[in-house]
Amino acid sequence: MATWTDRAVGMGLVVFSILLFTYYSIWVIVLPFVNSDHAIHHYFLPREYSVILPVVAALVLVLFIGGFITVVLWKNKQKKKVQ
Repeated sequence: MATWTDRAVGMGLVVFSILLFTYYSIWVIVLPFVNSDHAIHHYFLPREYSVILPVVAALVLVLFIGGFITVVLWKNKQKKKVQ
């Protein structure tokens, strides 16, 4: 059974994900069809970042996954040497 802390953290992550998805979707799908002098453009980054940020995020994710796998394999190798 999940505690109230687990539920609060989970709900926070869900809300953050929904907000991020909505922001990015509006930024990429809607903004190209809005005039560049409209006030809504002040709330969004330039369009170049709509490609750069996901690529950087994917590279960081792959780096962390690779690092985690490396650490786990290294620790397992050390345990086998001790036994």
